[in-house]
Amino acid sequence: QVQLVESGGGLVQPGGSLRLSCAASGIMVVHYAMSWHRQAPGKERELVAGISSTGRTNYADSVKGRFIISRDTAKNTVYLQMNNLKPEDTAVYSCSALARWGQGTQVTVSS
Repeated sequence: QVQLVESGGGLVQPGGSLRLSCAASGIMVVHYAMSWHRQAPGKERELVAGISSTGRTNYADSVKGRFIISRDTAKNTVYLQMNNLKPEDTAVYSCSALARWGQGTQVTVSS
């Protein structure tokens, strides 16, 4: 059974950084495409970043140059390093694989 557990969210000031973690069980993250998504209040969920089984990454235009997706095969975990955060990055961030979703972690960017 695939389980994804996110952590690392919180409150941060504009310009700050956070690193989100998505710990996977039931699958090996290196074998599957993994992705991070976010949903802000009143908005649809959107893809933020993805990493393929071969390690190829892709990003939403709004986060290119600021966010980095990576994976640690030993820890079976996918990360989202978020730098230079902006108030518009405020959302619930969730990771996904094989059409499964984690519970999400709240990120709030505010002064």
